[in-house]
Amino acid sequence: MSNFGFKDTLKSSVDIVRTIGDYIRLQKIGGSARYRGLCPFHREKTPSFYVHADRQFYKCFGCGKGGDVFSFVMEIEGMGFYEALKLLAEKNGIEMPKQREDFDPESRKKASIQDLHEVAAKHFRDNLYASAGEPGRGYLNKRGIGQKLAEEFGLGFSDPSGGLTRLFEKQGVPGELMEQSGLCLKRNDGPGYFDRFRNRLMFPIWNESGKVIAFGGRTLGDDQPKYLNSPETPIYRKSHVLYNLHHAREGARKSGRMILVEGYMDVIGVHSAGVREVVASCGTSLTNLQVRSMKRHADRVIINFDPDNAGANAAERSIQILLEESLQIRVCSLPGGLDPDEYVKAHGAEAYLAELNRSPGYFHWLADRARSRFDMREAEGRMEAFRFLLPAIQKLPDKLERLAVVGDMAVHLRVEPGVVLDQFRKAAGDRNAAKAVQIAPQRHLPDLEKVLIRLLLHHPEALAGYCDTLLSMEGFPNLESHHILETALNMLAADGAVDFAVLQSKLSEADANLLAALFSTDTEDVEKMHGDPAAQLRACLEKLSYDQRERHRKDLRMQVREAEQRGDMPEAMRLMELERNLERAQKH
Repeated sequence: MSNFGFKDTLKSSVDIVRTIGDYIRLQKIGGSARYRGLCPFHREKTPSFYVHADRQFYKCFGCGKGGDVFSFVMEIEGMGFYEALKLLAEKNGIEMPKQREDFDPESRKKASIQDLHEVAAKHFRDNLYASAGEPGRGYLNKRGIGQKLAEEFGLGFSDPSGGLTRLFEKQGVPGELMEQSGLCLKRNDGPGYFDRFRNRLMFPIWNESGKVIAFGGRTLGDDQPKYLNSPETPIYRKSHVLYNLHHAREGARKSGRMILVEGYMDVIGVHSAGVREVVASCGTSLTNLQVRSMKRHADRVIINFDPDNAGANAAERSIQILLEESLQIRVCSLPGGLDPDEYVKAHGAEAYLAELNRSPGYFHWLADRARSRFDMREAEGRMEAFRFLLPAIQKLPDKLERLAVVGDMAVHLRVEPGVVLDQFRKAAGDRNAAKAVQIAPQRHLPDLEKVLIRLLLHHPEALAGYCDTLLSMEGFPNLESHHILETALNMLAADGAVDFAVLQSKLSEADANLLAALFSTDTEDVEKMHGDPAAQLRACLEKLSYDQRERHRKDLRMQVREAEQRGDMPEAMRLMELERNLERAQKH
């Protein structure tokens, strides 16, 4: 079986609702086969993203993105088609064909780089428990991480001798591919390649579906930097990825929150305390894309960064990003100057959970920061504190909440409420409006065309003898959906049926979106096609015939006026007689 034949087999076996539901929270719409949620591809407050279980497609009416289960996985994971095909096959326990020659070069390259990361992850894990891995095991023992926890997070060790490059060379991996994977570097002093990671404790970084796409390595010697991360590659974009999200998302949905920490060891420590909904950014400042990944699974975030000045500054920046995405934010500051991993080990899981649950809202944490930074005894110092807090307040999405916080802040800072409000309004007027999402242009179908399309998909037998009649109608090319109808009617004439997925694959993107819109937003009872299909078809044909005659009448009237204007009365009389005959025919 070719890969493209396998695609159809796999698609018929995969539940698109369950697949997409692993990435976003979906709600069923009444008793229909449709589901709705917040779009994962753009910022929105009101759900405009629909998934249709029966027709196996998704559509967002905010940003316009839509397609089948493969296009969703490719978009959200940043994968090529082959990778998405392989991922879905593995998730659903279906054996994948081995040939890749049907796929484009970019997809083949990404798949090969993915394979190299799987090989590397196993190599590092094996190293950790071999004789060369003693430094790594010693470090983990010192940090209180046993073998079970190390295996759960796939921890490994990169030996100083550069064994990974030799392993790749033994397997015949081309040097260029080794370099593109980010796992190996080209030598400057001669031919050949060498390992990027050497003598480091290795942390695999997964994508949301649980595939290893990069690594972080902590030095166990004097090498710098202390933590070395993979560079960006065709399968890894730092700004898109959160460490441990594939483990955290189920816990986040149950608890309704995410715990955001700074580093790999913090994630492992918090996870060991039974808090599964914990993630970290991968060696970068928090990005909007990472925040949206969290928001797909939970509305609340607790920031629990290290208590030093760098951690506090990172928390400030993160609050701004989280507010832009309309998340509820709390900040946990652990007592004793301990980071999350250290606190769990010193005081236990129960004490850590208690600290999380008593975490204050972000505003109170920021206000404490402001009081420590500015002289609150002076009016000018209090105004400086206000200006420090203002950006965070402006990013609150709800206007009433913004005004309420401004009032609280005036009391908190002992500043005249009127002065605070004046400053707030001035700043609001000066700032640039947020960039709006480009809404996809909407096309609307007349009811007649909706009925015809539904008849073709639900009751093709009713139209079986009318394909040529419809296609030959003079006004057919003027229909908004004539490309959809023409394709479906030709399919019906050739195959005796119309398959929704096949129909979509034959249409332009604009028409495929139009078809998706028809089956995503209409009410359930209309979609079920109540009434006699044959009677509905007759009504459609009569309306099409009537519209055609009306166009003829208007055309004849225009020709009569033109004949009168040029003084050709015999021609005008002849055309008027044709118009009267057409009127008489319509009455009968």
